[in-house]
Order: sequence, then structure tokens, then C-alpha cells
Amino acid sequence: MDPLLEKQEEMVQTAILYPLECYLFGEDPDIFLEKLQQSGTSQLCGKVFKGGETTYSCRDCAVDPTCVLCMDCFQNSIHKNHRYKMHSSTGGGFCDCGDTEAWKAGPLCTKHEPGASGSAKENSECQLNEEIMEHSRRVFPSVIKYIVDMLIWEEEKELPPELTISREKVDSYYCVLFNDEHHSYDHVIYSLQRALGCELGEAQLHTTAIDKEGRRAVKAGHYASCQEAKEEIKRHSENVSQRPLHVEVLHADVMAHQKFALRLGSWLNKLMSYSSDFRQIFCQICLKEEAGSEKPCFISKLMLWDAKLHKGARKVLHELIFSSFFMEMEYKKLFAVEFVKYYKALQKEYISDDHDRVFSVTALSVQMFTVPTLARHLIEEQNVITTITETLLEVLPEYLDKNDKFNFQGYSQDKLNRVYSVIYDLRYVLVSKPTLWTDRLRERFLEGFVSFLRILTCMQGMEEIKRQIGQHIEVDPDWEAAIAIQMQLKNILLMFQEWCACDEELLLKAYSECHKAVMRCSTNGRSREKTVFHLCGHTLESRPYRVSADPVSIHLPLSRTLAGLHVRLSKTGTISRLHEFVSPEEFQVELLVEYPLRCLVLVAQVAAEMWRRNGLSLISQVFYYQDVKCREEMYDKDIIMLQIAASLMDPNQFLLLILQRYELADAFKKIKPTKDQDLIKQCNVLIEEMLQILIYVVGERYVPGVSNVTKEDVIMREIIHLLCIEPMAHSAITKSLPENENNETGLENVIDKVATFKKPGVSGHGVYELKDECLKEFNMFFYHYTKTQHSKAEHTQKKRRKQENGDEALPPPPPPDFSPAFSNVVRILNCDVMMHILRTILQRAVELETHLWTEAMIQMVLHLLSLGLLEEKQQLQKSPEEEVTFDFYHKATRMGSSALNAVNVLMLLEKLKRVPQLEAQKDTVNWILQMFDTVKRLREKSSLTTVTATSGSEATKGDESSQDKEKAERKRKAEAARLHRQKIMAQMSALQRNFIETHKLLYENTLEAQGKEDAIMEEESMSSAIDYSKIALGPKRGPSVAEKEVLTCILCQEEQEVKLESAAMVLSACVQKSTALTQNRSRILELPGDTLDPLFMHPDLPCGTHTGSCGHVMHAACWQKYFEAMQLNFRQRLHVEQIFDLENGEYLCPLCKSLCNTVIPIVPLQAQKINSEDAEAVAQILSLAKWLEIIIVRISGYSVKNAKGEKQNLPAFANKGMGNSALEFHSILSFGVQSSAKYSSSIKEMLILFATTIYRVGLKVAPNEADYRIPMMTWSTCAFTIQCIENLLETEGKPLFGSLQNRQHSGLKALVQFAAAQRTTSPQVLIQKHLIRLLGVLLPNFKGEDTPSLLEVDMFHILVGVVLSFPSLYWEDAVDLQPSSISSAYNHLYLFHLTTLAHITQIIVSSATESPTARSSDNSEEARSAQSFCREVCQYTSGCFSQDIPGWLVWDCVKKGIMPYLRCAALFFHYLLGVSPPEELLQVSEEGQFKALCSYLSLPTNLFLLFQEYWDTVNPLLQRWYADPMVLSCLKGKSIAIRYPRKRNSLIELPEDYSCLLNQASQFRCPRSSDDEQKHPVLCLFCGAMLCSQNTCCQELVNGEELGACTSHALQCGAGVCMFLKIRECRVVLIEGKTRGCLYPAPYLDEYGETDPGLKRGNPLHLCRERYRKLHLLWQQHCIIEEIARSQETNQIFFGFNWQLL
Repeated sequence: MDPLLEKQEEMVQTAILYPLECYLFGEDPDIFLEKLQQSGTSQLCGKVFKGGETTYSCRDCAVDPTCVLCMDCFQNSIHKNHRYKMHSSTGGGFCDCGDTEAWKAGPLCTKHEPGASGSAKENSECQLNEEIMEHSRRVFPSVIKYIVDMLIWEEEKELPPELTISREKVDSYYCVLFNDEHHSYDHVIYSLQRALGCELGEAQLHTTAIDKEGRRAVKAGHYASCQEAKEEIKRHSENVSQRPLHVEVLHADVMAHQKFALRLGSWLNKLMSYSSDFRQIFCQICLKEEAGSEKPCFISKLMLWDAKLHKGARKVLHELIFSSFFMEMEYKKLFAVEFVKYYKALQKEYISDDHDRVFSVTALSVQMFTVPTLARHLIEEQNVITTITETLLEVLPEYLDKNDKFNFQGYSQDKLNRVYSVIYDLRYVLVSKPTLWTDRLRERFLEGFVSFLRILTCMQGMEEIKRQIGQHIEVDPDWEAAIAIQMQLKNILLMFQEWCACDEELLLKAYSECHKAVMRCSTNGRSREKTVFHLCGHTLESRPYRVSADPVSIHLPLSRTLAGLHVRLSKTGTISRLHEFVSPEEFQVELLVEYPLRCLVLVAQVAAEMWRRNGLSLISQVFYYQDVKCREEMYDKDIIMLQIAASLMDPNQFLLLILQRYELADAFKKIKPTKDQDLIKQCNVLIEEMLQILIYVVGERYVPGVSNVTKEDVIMREIIHLLCIEPMAHSAITKSLPENENNETGLENVIDKVATFKKPGVSGHGVYELKDECLKEFNMFFYHYTKTQHSKAEHTQKKRRKQENGDEALPPPPPPDFSPAFSNVVRILNCDVMMHILRTILQRAVELETHLWTEAMIQMVLHLLSLGLLEEKQQLQKSPEEEVTFDFYHKATRMGSSALNAVNVLMLLEKLKRVPQLEAQKDTVNWILQMFDTVKRLREKSSLTTVTATSGSEATKGDESSQDKEKAERKRKAEAARLHRQKIMAQMSALQRNFIETHKLLYENTLEAQGKEDAIMEEESMSSAIDYSKIALGPKRGPSVAEKEVLTCILCQEEQEVKLESAAMVLSACVQKSTALTQNRSRILELPGDTLDPLFMHPDLPCGTHTGSCGHVMHAACWQKYFEAMQLNFRQRLHVEQIFDLENGEYLCPLCKSLCNTVIPIVPLQAQKINSEDAEAVAQILSLAKWLEIIIVRISGYSVKNAKGEKQNLPAFANKGMGNSALEFHSILSFGVQSSAKYSSSIKEMLILFATTIYRVGLKVAPNEADYRIPMMTWSTCAFTIQCIENLLETEGKPLFGSLQNRQHSGLKALVQFAAAQRTTSPQVLIQKHLIRLLGVLLPNFKGEDTPSLLEVDMFHILVGVVLSFPSLYWEDAVDLQPSSISSAYNHLYLFHLTTLAHITQIIVSSATESPTARSSDNSEEARSAQSFCREVCQYTSGCFSQDIPGWLVWDCVKKGIMPYLRCAALFFHYLLGVSPPEELLQVSEEGQFKALCSYLSLPTNLFLLFQEYWDTVNPLLQRWYADPMVLSCLKGKSIAIRYPRKRNSLIELPEDYSCLLNQASQFRCPRSSDDEQKHPVLCLFCGAMLCSQNTCCQELVNGEELGACTSHALQCGAGVCMFLKIRECRVVLIEGKTRGCLYPAPYLDEYGETDPGLKRGNPLHLCRERYRKLHLLWQQHCIIEEIARSQETNQIFFGFNWQLL
């Protein structure tokens, strides 16, 4: 907090608030309030939400979705185990815990249950004594009056007279800048900097404060200077598109009083929470009106002034209302009454205000209108529905045209968004239906409904459109606003209909009112004459109207509401009384159906592309008309309106009307041939659309009221048809179902009846699959299918039918019966006009007039025929034949006319089977013919049912035999096709086998395909226990398996064998810094690369350099060309942001698009065989002691040479031997040398290039080919990469060999061979220097000042370094030599043994010193050796090392601790020497693995024997090692060393339930900011740190750059690469460096196996272990960078994001 503010706060407390409290309470305020606090809490929680806080709603128990709980109440409530939803609050709501009207069950959490806190009972909620109440009644009015007066004070320079102290006025003013929602942050900062000449930092502070508090004094001083500042700010902030900022100059006194008034507001707010009595007194005073004056009461004054207050004042005011009025039910009611009284004024103020809804007093409506009893009270007493609807009409007058219809052309989006909030209020009031109706409620509701009809009247027929002919429309009209309002009203319309349906009387009255309104809208165009239309002996008189020429509108909410009410009349059976309210003469069904029919025709004409010239706006409107968001109150109701007409009109008249409106009257008379293809096509589409609508009118009965179905049936049918297209995810189904007023679709209640859930794998989501028994419900012409869905579903279902029984017919399922009011609809199926239509179309198909029919048309005709036959069959089965008047069969089999060539429908169908273009419809035709037969039999059925059954079966025999033939033919074809497929598959697999044989290399790891000699040796040695060919070190080394490697370049596709002397082949690779193995992330210090010495790695492996490859091979020359081409390309496209950084050598692998930044040269393995006789001869002479002496002499000799005759202080250890001439400088060469390998120049060039990259990336320095640290970095990355791979194999539980992916195998092989070859490109003197320093750790006689302690180095890094640098000792001036196989075998053996001994020492010192846990003493040989070893060592440590540690414990620690080191060494020597490993290492087993490793690495399984074997030589070494000060301090327990085996890293533990994480986030407070604004908390998955992301408070300056909290954390936690979970959005963010990152799905899934980014759906989420494991592997495999690059390549839109400020 600002110190000045702190001081002011302190003064306010001591001078005013403290004395005031003392007067109020009559004792020490703190003690008194503490007592009150103890004495019981309110039952209501009343916590007010801040923006971004998580709120919970319960789908099982909440009365409506606005009933929410805060985090604490939710965690302590029963709803935790229900179907809850989580959402982020927009701010301003409050927790409904304790409100019995908000919950059907569990209204109280355990914290707010009566008697939960202490022993106090509910009723004893501390009654204040009379005296305090009296004092409150005295103090509160003055305080409240002062607050109100000061907040609504308008004078800028004067105070109210009672506050002015009689002294002259001081010239002290403030220039105050106010917040608005139009200017951006940056604009305000810029204006302030220009106007006041202040620093950026200061301007940012001002702006943040203005945004938070709503106003801020930006300058203090004399009136004139403030006035000048005001003008300046206005001038700078104004531009063409924006008003200037709002600035005022206030007198210092006014400013002070206003600030103090707010401080008093907060003080009152605090008091309110302590006692109900305080709240009641406060509310009484606020509501009290001054006697005899017309002025509003205090609280209304404040409400009315709300829009003029600044943000900070509004916040205080709203919090005060929450903590007082809303905590007391009766006063909430009184407040609501005041609110509704001034509702219109408040809403108008809000609509012209520019602050967000959260900061407006109108946002409180949801707290009152959603309380059922309160809403009812407001409807009855305050007529709230009428008030809201009138407000709507009053705020929208500018959008009415001359006919009093809305027209939203050129609307303002902001204003309409504000108008929607009024519509929402209406929704809140209607959200819970009343159970008890009083006369008063009926009357008021009807009044409100009639008032609402006035709004619908203004919408009926709004924004009419006319078809463009000739030229295209110039400007697309604004259509969005009208559709948006329609969407907002959808649920309100449904709720009004539901309310009406609750009460019979009300329903009839509402229906008649609605009918009147529709009639008023329909009768205004009656001037034209009627026209007459004849067809099939029927005539229709109607008004001439053509959709294609006259204006038409898609908006008909009145007609649709009437249709909705009509269906509800039918459902409740009240329709029988309709004539009392609307007489049949008035009803005029033709008028009612006219507009909806026009709308459907418009849709048909748009499909026929007749309205192409009207542009996109019409297409969008038609899309929404049928879309799930609007269709319930648009398209569906229009179909119902047609069904109402069909049930009330003469069927022939109805069809004639439809033909006329579809402008198809001529199409079904005798055809006048036209040559215009476009017109014919148009006509065909219109016929298809019309037939489809007829199918819907007759067949779509799944509406409660149209037939006897329930809502569940309707939803089930929707789901069945969605799943008939394909299996779908839960969220996809939900999106395709309409939501009710509570945002529920009803999906969960029925989904399990119709579908089964299939769980997802590691990626993807779970899907629902339709149960087989539901497939029979499939209706191909389902009215909610879009065109694409229709064809997809038809294709899927036909395919399925074909697989099952070879029959492709998809007849309609039998529909449910119409309810009585709609039973007449079916008559249109068997009327003359329908028969004429069907016959005409079939005849055209049979006569092959190809241009006059389409297959779709025939499909629909067949569907209509099926519907007719099904209907007749159902009716015949229910009642005796003579009662069934529905005679579809007779009509269809009757001749159409008396002409000689006349045919009936049945004959046409027989002919149709022979039409070649209709092969696909054959099965359907057969099915219909069978149905004709069935109906015929039902018609002829007599009392002898048995006889008819037999004769019936004979009658169908003729049919069946022809069908059988067809089926047999089909079977034969299918069988032939199957055999043909089999033959091809066999050929393919033969080719494939052949390919695998010829390209064995690609398919098998080198270690599996061993040379023939191996196989022979194996056979011989089967008898002996240890297989000697599988030893990597020492004289018994097995042969290396060197194969001819032939690789193909992915760029030029040419093959080449890898040889030393040929041109280089390279692997694409990525070098990156990594912290994947460290436990201690704080150790990763950003040392400047120039001073860092990377020779020794700390045993904690704090930050290594990892080299990974994607395994793709190129010629070095091809790669260089490719890279240059990329650079050139990049230079030409400067404005495009690149995913990769070409300056740093990055590129994407040409084949797999992985991110790479270098290439590894592929160096062939040199096969080496050891001659066993020679080996044995050498074995006699070269013991460890001898070997050490030779090295020491050689090194001393070099030192003498290098020192150019300077007297060298040689180590004493070597001096003894100097006299012995046998051990002279060259004796190291006597055990065998050979000439060094000669590399081709291109390989050398690549060796240098790759080594330099490792150096540059690993140390973050500029490339320098001659730097002395290049070889160190090479060895280091080799060792670190092997450690990473060993760690990965261990974590995944895979065997050490044979289980690596191809990319890891080839990458590692190339890396180790490269590391061995790299030495040749550096000066040997340099390599020797490094070698001597490395040996200094092992051999104390080489120890220098900078040699680290034994406990501070990682031994595996030392091993790799000494093995790879050792050959430099063979270097002579004149000749280039390297050790022969035998020499190197011994060098490797002894170097490895030495490091192993040192490592065992490390393990014993760091890990075996703890006191043993009880365990039976184990007296194995190993334990005994360990025990004796400890006794020896004890002497060197002057008693620090206790010898009582049991041997078995030491052995246990050593065996466990050394495993990772042995595994890494085995990998290293295998890839270095190519000796095949023993079989046991190709599978996973604990015990076998240790033995096999020891045998492979020439170690005794009892490791302590190693000490005994070399005791004389090792003894002095041990003495030195144990005397090391660091070792001693560790043994004394003063310092802690790294324990072995190192702990393996994993991502942090995440809670199972996501709400726990949200809970943690809600308690997170940003360490750097004092305000309690909600931040964006993110969780680092590497170390568990919670950070405050995307916020200026936590940005840090790193090397002069502003970095966000995540980016700067990633630098020290993951060397720039990191993984975060954004808690509020449930997304994982991967970042790398400062410029790259990507979003990744979080490992949390809901019960439907789907992730929920942004918590949009809000379902409960649970941790999916497999997906979290996948994230862990992404990290451990070092693939995060690759993932980011891939993601950025696919979604290039994300570049707008500034990753470095994350």
C-alpha cells in the first residue's frame, strides 16, 4: 500500500471511526465486534463474487442455472457428489448458500447449517440491546444522509453549506480523470504522457488505478493549472473516431469529502456483516421517504444516480446493497419493489451509460427476479412483466419503421447488447412456473402477455425482403440483429407458452388474444382480387401472391406463438372449448397458414438458387431459421402451422394452396416443353422441396400435442437420428440439441436408453454409438437433417443394411398416431390431388423424360407411398375394415383417368423396377409392393383368418421367387469380389515380405542381426555359463558387429554406403539445454557462458545439453543446399513470422517437420577383433599398477616436453620409477598401436559444424570453432543424452537394449561415434590437458587447484570424458597414432574400473551412512566383503566413518546406487564398440540384469572384489579420496551429498478432482500486488510453483527485456522449456524460450472422455493418468520443442500472442 494512503487511513480510524464506534457500542469496538462474531452467523452466505472466481451450480438441485455456490460452500455441501457445473464468474453475483428458494435439496452447506458455529442456536443470532439500537438509529441516518449527499453532489467547486467551514477558500484543486469503456489502456497512457509530460511508469500507474477505481487525480495544484491540464488531456485523447476522455477539475475539499463518504460506505458494509439488527435499521432508514415530499427515498436516489457514479463508488454501493438488503428477505422484497418502481428509468440510464453491466445497478435484477416467491409478488403487485415489456418498447423506438415494424439496419451492437439485458430480465421473471394460480396473478400475467404481444407485433413481418432480379444486391443488409433478438426471445416465447398451458382458462384467453394479434397483422393487404386455380376437378380461390416477386419476411413470431398455443390446446384437450373464445367464422385458417407457408417456400426457392442475387445475408438467415439455436420457434412452428391447416382445411384445397405458393401449378398440368435448362432445374428442386414438406406435414408427429408423445420421446428421436449419421461425442450431441430456459437439453436422462458409450484412448474423446435395436427408428427424411446430414445418414444406413442382409430398403418407421385435433392431417395422403402428384412424377420416370424428374424426387414419392400404406395398415389393424375411411390402397390402384393408356400407381411401380437409372431404389419399390399386398390382404380379410394366412403366403411366392433370384445373384457377385480382394492382399503381403528380407537393415536394430561368426561362437559356448562373445571390455572383448550401412538421403533419394573416406551423410538433430534429470531446480544458475567451465558435471545434473534426432538421413551437401534455400526463402518473406529461428541454425526436418537446429555426421563404426593369443600375452605383463605407472610417465613426459625444459615438480608417485629405464616415455606404445583413422574432408567439416553447435547451444555463447571447451561440451552432451535415455527406459519399464525407437537408436549411435571422432579435429595438446584434469579426480597425483572434490562430480561424465580423450596420449609429433584393439581394450577396462571404484566410494559416503532399519542380518559373500572393506576404510577417516554399519546394508546401497551408472556405461560401450549385449539385457528383470551388466562390463558380481583384486594399487587412492575435506564433512553429517540412485523426475502430483485445483487457485494471492483482483494463476508442472500469469505486476526485467512470470520462471526451472497448467482455463501451455509456445489439451477429462478448454461446458473433470503420463513422456523425451513447432506449423494463427509476457 502507498505510505501516504496508509497514513490517511490511520488518521481516519483514530479521529473519526474509532470514536464513532465507541459511541455506538458503548465499549471497546474490537471486543464488542469479537463478541458479535462469536455469537452466530447468518444462514445466508452472501459472498459477492469477483470477476474470474469459480462458481458452482448443481444441475440436479438448483432451481435455475443462476443459483450458484462459492468455492467454500460447494466443497462443504452435498452437491459435490451431484452433477455440478463449474463456471468463471463475470463478477457481481452472490453465493446462494442458505437460500431455501434456490435449491430443491441441500440448501445449506455444513458451514452455514444452524448450530454449525459454536453452540449458538439459530434464533439467538446476537440480539443487540436497546441502547445500541437506539444509538444506531441516531448515528445511521446522518451517516447515510452524508454518504448520499456527497455521492450525488454535482458542484465541482463548492461544498453543501452545512459542510463549509467559515474561512476563506483555498485555491487547491485536483484534475480528475474518469474511466470509460471506449478508450484503450494504451491510448490513455499515451494521452497522459503527452498532456502531463510524465514518465511511462507513472502514466501506467494512473491508468491502472483509473481502470480499477473509476477515477484518479492526475494533477494537483491551482485552479488554472488544473484547468490547463484538463484541456490538454482532452485535446490529446480526442480523435476522429473517439470522444475525448472525461476529465473534471474538483476542489480539494469536494474530492476529500467524496473519498471519505466512500470510506464510510465501506465502514457500514463491515458493520452489516455482524448483526441482523444493524442490517434492519440500515434498510429501514434507506427506504424511509420524507413525509409529504415527492422525493424518492435514500436508496432509490442512489440507484437513480448509479449511472453517473464512478466505478469505485458503484462497487461500494452495490456491496452495501448485497450485505444489507439481500441478506434480509423482507427488505429484499421492499428493495425489489423500489427497483421495479424505477425500472424504466434505471434501464434507460444503463442503456445510455458506457460502463459494463457488472458495474451497473441493473445487474442486481437477477438476484431478485429469479426468487420464485418474489417474482410472483412482483407480477401480482408491481405488474413487472408489463413494466419490462414496455421498457423494451420504449428503448427501441428508433428502430421502428413507418409500419411500426422493427428494422435494425445500421444498428449499434453495443446498444443492442444492453437491450438484451432487459430481455434477460424477462427470462428471469418467467424462469419458475407458478404452481398455484390466483385470479390476480392470471389477470396480471395476461396483461403482461398482451403487452409482450405488442413487441411480437412489431416483429411480425419485420425486415421484409424482395427477390433481386437482374443485378446482384449492392450491400448486404444487416440481418444479425433481428436473428440475435429472435435467439434471445426463443426461450422466452417457450416459457410464455408453458405458463399459459398451466391453466386452462388462461390458455384459452391467451390464444384468443394471440389470434386477434395475428389477424390484425394479416388483414392489411386485402385489396387485390382473388384468383381461381383448377386441378383434378378441384378449385381453389386465393389472393394472388408470389414469393418470387412480392416481399416476404422470415420473422413471424406471432404466427409461431399461435401455433405453439394451438399444440398446447390439443395436448391439454382444451381445444374442445376453443369455439367459445374464437368463433369458427373468425378463425380463417387460410390466413393463418399464409405467412408460415411463404416462409417455407422462400427456403425452397433459396435452395433452388432463385435468390442468388440477394447475397449472403439471406443465406445466413435461412441457415439460422433451420439451425438448432432458432428452429424451435421458427422452422418447427411453421411445420406445425401447416399441420394445423391440413387438419382444418379440405385436403385437396390445402394441396392446391401449397402447389400455388410453391409456384408449381403449371408443373403438374400438361407440360409445355421448355428448353431452358436452368428453369427445369429450378422447377425440379422446388418439386423436391415441396414433396419434402408434404412428408414432414404427414410424417413429423413427434411434438407433444400433435401426437401422444412425451418430451423424452422427442429427445430420444433426435439423438437416434444424430447417431445414425455417425458415432458422436457427448458435447457434439449436446450442441445439436435445443436447450431449454435452464440451458439443459435433457440428453442425460435418455441417452443410455438409446446408445452405448465407448471410452477414449490416450488421445481423442469418448463417443456414443447407437444401440442396434434403435436402428429401426431411422427415418431417412427426418426434418432436422441438413442436406449433408441427410445424405451422410442415408449412406451410412444403406451400407449397414447391405452388410446385414443385403437389402437396401430404408422404409419409414411407423409413426405414432395423431392426437384427435390433428387426426385429419392424414387425409391429404389419399386425396385426389396427392394421387395426381404421385402418379405424374412416377409416370415421368417410367417414360424416361429424364430432365423432368430426379432420383431424389422418386425417393420422396416412394416415401409418401410408404407413409400412406403404413397409415392404412395401422388403421386396419386397430378397427374393423368397414369403419376405416382411409382408402389409400383403392386410390392408388384406381386408374387415373378413363383414357385407354391410363395406368395406376401399382402398375407404375412394377415398371419402375425396370428403369436402369433407379437400380438403387429397387429394394424400396419391392418393399412397397409387399406393403400393397399386405394391405390388400387386410382389406379382404374375412373371419377365416387361418385360410387367409396360408393363401397370403402363396400370393407372395411369385414375388419372393424373383427376389430370391436377385439375392442369389447378389451373393454370387459379393463372393467373387471377396476372392478377388484376397488374391490382391496375398500378392501385397508377399511383396512386403520380400521387401523386408531385402531391407533387413531398416527393420532390425543392429544388435539383433549379428554376424555369422557370432552365431558359430554362440553354439560353441552354449555349455559354459558366461557367453564370452558378449563382453565389451578387457582382453576377452567380443567381436564388434560392424555391418555395411547403406542409407538413403531423404532429399535426393540416392543410396550411399557410409564410409570414412566418402562424402558425409548426416542425421537431422536438435540440441537443447535440459533440466529433465535434476532434482534441484534452484541450482540452474544463469552463469554467463564465457566463464563457465563445463568439464565437470555436478552429480545433480543441474543442466545438461541433450541431443535428439528424428532419425532422418541426408547427404551433407543436400542438407546445406536445403538450408540455404530456406534462408533465401525467409529473406524474401520478411513480413511473415517464422516458426523457427534461422539465425540460430533452426530448420524443420524436410520429412517429418520436427524442429532441428543442427546435423550429426554419421561416422561408421570401425570393426576391431582381438587376437586372443596376443591378448593373453599382454595380460601377463599389464597389470593395473603397471598401466598406471606407464600413464603417469607418459603424462609427466609430455609435461616436461611442454614445459620446454623447465624443471617440473613431478608427482612423487612417479619418481620412484624414473630410474627404471624400462618405463620410459614411449613404453605406452609398446602394447600395440595403429595409424589413426583418416576422415574425408566433408566428414571433418561436419564434425566441426556439429561440435560448434553443441558448444553454442549448450553454453549460450557465440560460435567459435577454436574454443578450448568444444571437446568438453561434446563429451558432456554424449554422457547426458545417454543418461536421459537410460532414465527414460527405466521409467517406461523397458529393457535396456532392443526397445529404443529407431530415431533414438540411430541418433545415439551417431552421437557416440561422433564424440569419439571429434577428438581428431582438435589440437591433441588441448585434449591431453583436459584428460589430465579429468584424471585428477581419480588419481590424486594429478590433482590441481581447480580439481573438484570426489562428491561434486558425476562419474559417468568423467568416464565418457576419459575414455574418449585417452587416445590423445598416443600422439607423437611425427606420426598420427592411435591405440590398437588390445591397448584400447585394456585402457577401457582400467579406466572403467577406476571410475567404478570412485563411484562406489561416492555411493558409500553419501548413501550408506544412515542408521539401518531393522532387517535380518544377511550373511552373503557380498555382505562380508562389504563389512571387511568398511573396516579398512574406517582407518582413513579418523573415525568419522562408523564401522558398525552392517555389511548387508552397505552392499544393498551399493547395488541399488550403482545400477543407473552401469546401465549408462553398458549403453555407452555398446554404441562405442559395437559389441552385442547379453540376452538378459534384451528383457526386463532385476536380478538377471545386474549379473548380465557385470559380465558385459567385465566386473565381478561382488563389486567389493574389485577393491581386493587391486588392493595395493587402490589403497593409496582410497586414502586420498577419504581424506578429502568434503568427504569428511559429509561423513560427519555436516553437509549433504547427492544420494544414489538419484531420484527420478516426474511431473508434480495433480489432484484427482479438478475442483481441488480451482480451490487452490482461488486461495492464490499474487505476491506482488496488494489488491484482491483475481489473477490468472498458472501451475508449473515441473516444480509445482503457482505463478501469476499475463499480469504486469509480475513481469521481470531479464537482460533488459520485460518477461512475463511464466517465461522468466521457465528460464530457471526448465532452461527455457516449461509446461504450465492454466488453472482457470484448464489448458496446458508449453513454452520454449521467449518467443514460442503452444496450447495443449489438459490431462483432465469429464465423464464423457472430453477435455474442456476454457471450462466452457463446466462438467466435473477428473485426472486422466494416461494423458498425464503422455505429458510426462513428452518432457522426458525432450519433445516439447518439437510439439510446439508442430503445433505452430498447423495453427499459424496463434502468432498474435506475445509469448514472452506470459
